[in-house]
Amino acid sequence: MSVASEPGIETATDTASYAPTDRTVPTRARERAAYDHASVHAILDEAYVCHLGFVRDGAPVVLPTLYGRVDETLYVHGSTGSRPLRMAGAAPQDDPGLQVCLTVTHVDGLVLARSAFHHSINYRSVVVHGTAYPVTDPEEKRTALDALVDHVVPGRSADSRPANGKELAATAVLRLDLTEVSAKVRTGGPNDEPEDLDLPYWTGVVPLRKGHDPLIPADDLAPGISVPDYLIEL
Repeated sequence: MSVASEPGIETATDTASYAPTDRTVPTRARERAAYDHASVHAILDEAYVCHLGFVRDGAPVVLPTLYGRVDETLYVHGSTGSRPLRMAGAAPQDDPGLQVCLTVTHVDGLVLARSAFHHSINYRSVVVHGTAYPVTDPEEKRTALDALVDHVVPGRSADSRPANGKELAATAVLRLDLTEVSAKVRTGGPNDEPEDLDLPYWTGVVPLRKGHDPLIPADDLAPGISVPDYLIEL
C-alpha cells in the first residue's frame, strides 16, 4: 500500500500520465487536477473503500466496496449474486462488460473560512471511468483476491488460508483497467474575500489523519499466536 509523502504526491520516478478526456477534465478548479500515474496510484493505494457507480434498469446505483490494485488494473469482488457482477456477466457478447464510474476520496482537513460560502475541505480524490469485465481466468482471480486482501492489510494474503474451491466458486471478481482516470487535490487554507479579512471569526484548517486504536484479538484466538510484524507496522 503506497502512502503519499505529501497529500496527493507519491515519491516515485514514474512520469507516465493518463490522457485527459472530456469526462476527466474538471469543469471547475482545473488547476487541482492531476493525471500522472504516481499521484493517482498514491491516492488509490491509501484508501480502503471505493464507490462503484453504474446504471441498473435506467436508474443510477452507487455501491461502496473494497478494491485492490495490480499495476494498471483495479479489482472489485462480491458474491456471484451481486448486482454489478451479475450485470457484467450477463452482458451481450457484442457489448461485453459493465460501464462504471469508480471513485475514491480522502478528506485531509476541514477548511474554515470567515464566510460560510468559502468553507471547504482539503481532499484527494480519484475518478475512474471505464468498462468493468468479469474475471474468468482462475489464476487472475486468485491474484485479484490476494490484491484485495493485501490492499487492506499489506502482507496479509501470505499469512491467511487461501480461498478454497467452494469459496472461489461463490466469489465473482470484476476488473477495471486504469485508462480514463483523473485525480483532484485541494490543499492549503481558506480563500476569503479581501473585504472579510478583518471579520472577528476564527479561520484556518482542522487537519485530519487516518489511524487505528489498539488491536482487539478475537475471543477464540489460540494462545501463543503473537501479533505479526505487518500489523505492528500498520
